[in-house]
Parts: sequence; C-alpha cells; structure tokens
Amino acid sequence: MKLNLKRFDHFIYGFIPGLLLPLGFIWLYLNRFYPEDIGFLETVKKLYPNVILGKLLLLSIIPDLVFVFLLYKTDSFKIAIGFMLGGIIYLMASMFML
Repeated sequence: MKLNLKRFDHFIYGFIPGLLLPLGFIWLYLNRFYPEDIGFLETVKKLYPNVILGKLLLLSIIPDLVFVFLLYKTDSFKIAIGFMLGGIIYLMASMFML
C-alpha cells in the first residue's frame, strides 16, 4: 500500500510543523521530568544559562528526524525538507548553548 502525498508535497507543509514539533516535545519533556509548580517558560528560564537546555534542544530534534525518514520513504521530498530545515534551526541554537 503506497501513500500518495503528491498533492500535499509543499515545503511549507513540513516547515511549520517542523518548527512546532520540537517545541511540543520540549513542553512534554519538561512537564514529565520537571514536575514543579512553576510554568513552562519559567522552567526554560531556569535551564537557560546551563548546558542542559542545549542538550534538550538536541533531544527535541529526534521527532523531526523520524518524520523526515518516514516522508522520504513515501517520496514526499519537499515536506521532508521542510521538517529537516525546521529541525536545523533548533540544531544551530543548541550548538551555541553547548
């Protein structure tokens, strides 16, 4: 069974979710492993001067890479490039924090 995504094969359909998916992953990770009464932004501000935030940004790229792999398998190259470029932004930000 081959999935036909040619009609939706546009860069922007991968770029916007590629930017939002790592943020959702960071939010999920921080809510699961930092269960404090402070909010999401306060937790990020507490982690900011540390190397831990850079490592968390690197970890948040993994869902984007999974989608890039799946979309390459279904020959939806433009969507996959959008997901990849969305993840590269987080990769560059994490390199400055390590």
